[in-house]
Amino acid sequence: MSTPVDRVDRIALGLAALGRPAYINLGRDGALPAVRDVASMRAATFTVLDGAYAAGIRTVDVARSYGRSEEFLAGWLDERGHRDVVVSSKWGYAYVGGWRLDVEVHEVKEHSATRFAVQWAETLALLGDRVSLYQVHSLTVDSPLFTDEPLIEALAELAANGVAVGFSTSGPAQAAAIERAFALEVAGRPVFSSVQSTWNLLEPSAGPALAAAHAAGKRVLVKETLANGRLAVEAPRVLLDIAAAHGTGPDAVAVAAVLANDWAGAAVIGPASAPQLEANLRATMLSLSTEEEAALAGLAEDAGDYWRHRSSLGWD
Repeated sequence: MSTPVDRVDRIALGLAALGRPAYINLGRDGALPAVRDVASMRAATFTVLDGAYAAGIRTVDVARSYGRSEEFLAGWLDERGHRDVVVSSKWGYAYVGGWRLDVEVHEVKEHSATRFAVQWAETLALLGDRVSLYQVHSLTVDSPLFTDEPLIEALAELAANGVAVGFSTSGPAQAAAIERAFALEVAGRPVFSSVQSTWNLLEPSAGPALAAAHAAGKRVLVKETLANGRLAVEAPRVLLDIAAAHGTGPDAVAVAAVLANDWAGAAVIGPASAPQLEANLRATMLSLSTEEEAALAGLAEDAGDYWRHRSSLGWD
């Protein structure tokens, strides 16, 4: 399996690292403005969006919990006049960080019909009909969503009205959540048509479930392609060696490894600056050999260990 070259059409830009001043990604210090006020972060977001658009990226992923990401994206779309950008957003978490770095809690999760109704209205107010995909944020196999009939019916109604409905997953049981979610139906019709899951060189456990979803005609997006920056900032030696052999950075190799999966419809990248964007996009021109893919496969960690490490990352 080899990576197609020049496949920027399979890259989506995520704004998790730009829509709020604090996030858990490594490598944001020095990439973001020295002062992370709203105006500075808005300008930084516009710069990255401009660079992504110029490079050919036409899909942007945001969320209600990504601070002002929807607001920044809406402003950029209005100012630039672009009508060919595909927008996906997510509901389920509320941003409660108050635009501060030092709070203990930055976002609060709630999968309920009330939270969906409130956040869908907020998303509509900012982005209107630009939203083509609306996703449940971080659906887990034990989410109350699975037994909430009013919520399930509301999601099915949104899908019936022409907005694709999907879900993202997190945690070591992603595969179980994917299988359970795609089994949900209303009036004989599947509720979900899309999934966005974590898959990277350190945490590939959802791969078989994502491949099965793709084979069943579902859209698959891959998030946390750099393991929240670990694969760029703390890259293992084998990754660094392969990157050096290709004359590029470890981030590009990590993203190329995602693109090497035929089931991955889009790899979501989350650069915090234009230079990081440029470095990430070198993946679209990089093909990995079978031997390199095999060597990189050896980086996989136990899923439980990976997610415990992720939960220990601090918001900076």
